Amino acid sequence: MTRLYHFALSPFCRKVRLVLAEKKIDVELVDERYWEPSNEFLHRNPAAKVPVLRMDGLHLTESQAICEYIEETHPEPSLMPTDPKGRAEVRRLCFWFDDKFHHEVTANLVYERVNKKVMRGGYPDGKAVKTGAQKIKFHLDYMNWLLDHRRWLAGDRLTLADFTAAAHLSCLDYISDVDWNRSAQVKDWYAKIKSRPAFRSILADQIPGFIQPPHYANLDF
Repeated sequence: MTRLYHFALSPFCRKVRLVLAEKKIDVELVDERYWEPSNEFLHRNPAAKVPVLRMDGLHLTESQAICEYIEETHPEPSLMPTDPKGRAEVRRLCFWFDDKFHHEVTANLVYERVNKKVMRGGYPDGKAVKTGAQKIKFHLDYMNWLLDHRRWLAGDRLTLADFTAAAHLSCLDYISDVDWNRSAQVKDWYAKIKSRPAFRSILADQIPGFIQPPHYANLDF
């Protein structure tokens, strides 16, 4: 059995979950309090980070490496272009969201509003929250620009770049921190991804102490 050690509101874990679901790979989800790492968990990943995927007798870490391993070992349906230029653009956007978007937006909103409470790390930093709320506008506008020129974020078909972006936005949407009125194109793009069978488990997530907003699991949001 493939097993994923994860935290439900981690965009990196959600990214891996979306890829596994899209490729119809059955997986056992194991909630991991990675901020209180056990010796057993540190044996799986000395970096004390999630996700960790147990697959094919391996313990795989780092979401991008995990997703590309899954892509190479389970190539259908494909989430990477066949040409080098296309693959480079998908990877560029994956790192855009996992690095720039994460540090400017996800960490300032989700981590401040949710993770600090869950991990008993104190109160949200108001300055960080304000920064995240401002920075997300730039990123939504950039996504709108991409979708002005492409059907999906990286080109004419759904790729790992779309799942990476959607993983981050789904975490923010859980705490109602996405202004879907800012861009009709971005909203339509998210609605298409949200409607995919691969997204069902994401929409079913329940974070203790944080109730889903009414629109979160609504496909006609």
